[in-house]
Amino acid sequence: MHFVEVRQLLTNNKGFFGMNIYRGCTHGCIYCDSRSTCYQFTHAFEDVEVKQNAPIILEKTLMSKRKKCMIGTGAMSDPYMHCEEELRLTRKCLKVILRYGFGATIQTKSDRILQDIDLIERINNNTKAVVQMTLTTYDDDLCKILEPNVCNTKRRIEVLKEMQKRGIPTIVWLTPILPFINDTEDNIKAILESCINVGVKGIICFDMGLTLREGDREYYYAALDKYFPDLKEKYINTYGNAYNLPSPNSKHLMELFQSICKENNILYKPKDCFQYLNEFPERNRQLSLFG
Repeated sequence: MHFVEVRQLLTNNKGFFGMNIYRGCTHGCIYCDSRSTCYQFTHAFEDVEVKQNAPIILEKTLMSKRKKCMIGTGAMSDPYMHCEEELRLTRKCLKVILRYGFGATIQTKSDRILQDIDLIERINNNTKAVVQMTLTTYDDDLCKILEPNVCNTKRRIEVLKEMQKRGIPTIVWLTPILPFINDTEDNIKAILESCINVGVKGIICFDMGLTLREGDREYYYAALDKYFPDLKEKYINTYGNAYNLPSPNSKHLMELFQSICKENNILYKPKDCFQYLNEFPERNRQLSLFG
């Protein structure tokens, strides 16, 4: 990893703020879109760029903002990579968010988030906190191939269970579903059953498939050659150089996904999930007006 100083940390997306404390990742997920050349990395992806003054910049920004809102992290780089164990920059930023009365939504694949469950619970009790967890495959052996340097799906489900115990709402990202690899009814049902059991608020799934573009595609195909011999040729013959690669089972799996979510009152339309994630609670806006 290497360290940089930044002048700005938050990006404004229609009243919802996003931040990436780190840039790059060490999880090693074979399908990671963040590797794509369109993001213009000037360093090796695994050589994580650390925004070492992130908590200071965040505090300077939030102390001047009168209107509270949700602040999200993890969309591009997981805030709970291996380096967080030592640096604790995510924890420091959560303390700032709590201090100034903002809300937080955190997207991760890592059980390291449990180290900060105390802060996340306090933010949720004060305003709102939502934990987002990516689940792609229920099979532990397959998970070690697809997402080699992070905890497996069973452990992530345990994390969701711990959040449920604390009353912290959760959203699951059911993506990507890789054609000819984890695009099976058994896999989708197993993940959805776990989501039901731990009481997730919503599940984000745009389609049963994945996207590939320059940079990401080459890394993914190299992994196919290593772990799934001959599958790369099947991808090329089926999809060519397409950006969207839907599973041949996409229609059936999406119908199954939507049906199970409806039956269990789980948000499943992406726009509804994002609205929930981005919405700062009205009661707290009112308290800030009269406080």
